[in-house]
Amino acid sequence: MDTLNSTNQSDFNIFTQKVLPSLYFVTCVVGLSLNGVAAWIFFRVPSESGLVVYLKNMVVADLLMVATFSFKVAAETGLGGWFIYAIICRYTAVLFYSSMYVGILFMGLISLERYFKIVRHNSFSATCMPTLCRVSFLHHLQSVGFARVLALLTWSLLFFVCVLPTVAMTSLPANETNARNCMELKTEMGVKWHQVCTYFSVSLFWLTLLVLVFCYTSIACQVYQSYRRARCNNSIHRKSNRSIFSILVVFFICFVPYHVCRVPYTFSQVYGTSFSRKTSFLLLQLKEGTLFLSSFNVCLDPIIYFLMCQTFRESLLRKLSGRERRSSMTTAQSLSKI
Repeated sequence: MDTLNSTNQSDFNIFTQKVLPSLYFVTCVVGLSLNGVAAWIFFRVPSESGLVVYLKNMVVADLLMVATFSFKVAAETGLGGWFIYAIICRYTAVLFYSSMYVGILFMGLISLERYFKIVRHNSFSATCMPTLCRVSFLHHLQSVGFARVLALLTWSLLFFVCVLPTVAMTSLPANETNARNCMELKTEMGVKWHQVCTYFSVSLFWLTLLVLVFCYTSIACQVYQSYRRARCNNSIHRKSNRSIFSILVVFFICFVPYHVCRVPYTFSQVYGTSFSRKTSFLLLQLKEGTLFLSSFNVCLDPIIYFLMCQTFRESLLRKLSGRERRSSMTTAQSLSKI
């Protein structure tokens, strides 16, 4: 049994110290490239709708997540010594998780905005009084000003609940004795607040999941009814399909597996005596593997930007076509000189 446990431990060390750092490095390079292009395009176009505001904030959250990958790769490959673990515990890990949940919340806001645009817009226009429509929360989700206020509240919520208290209640170690154990760097209040942040963040995820399921189930029903009424007009059907599949596929691939594993993993950390060593070890492996899937959303989110935002799509295609024209002109000029 001890030999089997040591073999499993060795295999897990290979997974965490060899495989995962390589995957994170590739994800960092690809994610930085894609989101760098997305940021370059997005911040050259005006925020003409609430959807664009939410998508721009998702780009910022993804760039912040990507910035933390290099620290994780350096730590797992032995670069930077013990001090880099202290930096991760106090700063980059907090930034990683906060940025991830900010992105999740913006997915929820995008889903609500799409729900109003596709499902509720027509019924609001037809049945409600103008005054009631103006005070509707869903109605204001498409407003640029209101979207900016929600974006500020979203960032502030995660900053003041998770980032600021965690940084304040986590100290930097004087040596490498406890540098790799983040919980030992926290004060007694910091340990308790860490549990609060964990339950708070996970609750935000499950709430967002319920919002997505409700919104896109309603959207799918609305699209199906519209498609049956007017089979010759498929534009709404195609646009809604993009909204449904781009958000849902990314959300379920990246975030659902991690949070399904996070629940038993959290219980194993809080009530460790109730779990066998083998079970705790397995949960740790699942947690690290599914956490990488959550990180991979930085490579998939640009698909959402391209499929859901017409301004982004047209700007990107315009840039690409312009570059192709310049390349073809340069080639033609070179050939003419031969």
